[in-house]
Amino acid sequence: MAFSPFSATIVHMATFHATALIRSGKELSWSEQLRMVLQLSFPAIMSHISSIVMQYADAAMVGRLGAADSASIGLVSSSTWLFGGLCTSIVVGFSVQVAQAIGAKEDGKARNLMKEGILVSLAFSFLLLFLGWGISSSLPGWLGGEEAIRDNASSYFLVYALALPFMQLNAVSSSMLQSSGNMKVPSILNILMCCLNILFNSLFIFSSGVKTLFGLPFWFPGLGLGVTGAALATMLSQAVISLLMVLFLLFHSPLLGMRKGERIAFSAKDLKAAVKLSIPVGFEQVVMSGAMVATTRIISPLGTIAIAANSFAITAEGLCYMPGYGIAEAAATLVGQAYGAGRKKLARQLGWMSTGLGMLIMTCTGILLYTCASSMMAIFSPDAEIVRTGAEVLRIEAFAEPFFAASIVASGVLRGAGDTFVPSLLNFLSMWCVRIPLALILVPKVGLKGAWIAMCGELCVRGLLFLIRQKWGKWLDRNPVIAIE
Repeated sequence: MAFSPFSATIVHMATFHATALIRSGKELSWSEQLRMVLQLSFPAIMSHISSIVMQYADAAMVGRLGAADSASIGLVSSSTWLFGGLCTSIVVGFSVQVAQAIGAKEDGKARNLMKEGILVSLAFSFLLLFLGWGISSSLPGWLGGEEAIRDNASSYFLVYALALPFMQLNAVSSSMLQSSGNMKVPSILNILMCCLNILFNSLFIFSSGVKTLFGLPFWFPGLGLGVTGAALATMLSQAVISLLMVLFLLFHSPLLGMRKGERIAFSAKDLKAAVKLSIPVGFEQVVMSGAMVATTRIISPLGTIAIAANSFAITAEGLCYMPGYGIAEAAATLVGQAYGAGRKKLARQLGWMSTGLGMLIMTCTGILLYTCASSMMAIFSPDAEIVRTGAEVLRIEAFAEPFFAASIVASGVLRGAGDTFVPSLLNFLSMWCVRIPLALILVPKVGLKGAWIAMCGELCVRGLLFLIRQKWGKWLDRNPVIAIE
């Protein structure tokens, strides 16, 4: 896949025009602000939906192998979220600065921050790679997994750890493009990654043999690697797309592309600001993923069916909340650029418009989740007990979607202004003071449903806390992070 400078400019034009209105200083009507939010949100939503479709494909294909194989991935899924979340945290430290620098019309500074971000993020991902490699053999036992699923779980996590540099490169390149206002290219490439992952899954998971397509027999050249094949397919698709993403960023991005004669200059001020932003986000990821690990540990004694149903239900729910994350990314870009341009009133207006849009969309997806729970679970497993159990817990979770949306999008709004500490604190309080205690009380009494009742209650509390912070918090009463000395 190749990009010419002309095609790159065309792809970027619509999103750049939207954010250029912020840099121009022009007063924007409500309709112009809404159009801007929608312009940036839609491709970001599509990108996140493609990622969850990729997870659906992984889960559905592995689900055909049996409950034990599905449970082996479900056992370590919370740990993969932890490592992936730590990769995201370091990216936030630089992408927020890039958005604010672009809003302040400091394009040269934005390009230098982008280069710093890529190198620092990659170095961090290799540290996580070696850590993941070191714990991969012991992790399934620590999580309380049954002996029968530990080998597959260990193998899956090891391959995931080896793929972290590619995942990091994809995340940082995508985030930098989004910070510049370009949501379309990351969306297109992530959709392509979804297609590649499905193809590689087919080749790596299943064994070779005669298959039938549209009634016609053909020879299928599968490798039969099972759970390990699913992890390898994800790694390979990530590798291809991460390289394409960084090539576009460095050579075809109108704002952030490399310029002749510009060298990278590591700045103590930039690194200090990145650390100040990233540490709370990293803490948040540890808190959130640590709580998920704890939840997995609470659920593990319920057996293979419960672990598999829980894992599939979490994947199924992802289709409902991915739009929220897409809007949150758009909100972080818009608020960050408006904030960097010194337009705090506009930043607040764009923030509330984004949060309202997210709550509206996820209310609709919550209704979809409730009505289609059984059908969604049936995609992942032919096991009737897994489908029934998963559908029950999904219907519980559906009631929390509007408040879940509030927490997701408001977090993006606050991050755009450089407010990362308070959101991380709110997530800590809601997860460890509400969800985990409730799960400990309810799971022994009502099984897997207890964990999801605890989750539903906690998400409602979390959403209210974020709405209070966005309404009355002093997140706009600070200097842009690019001014940190």
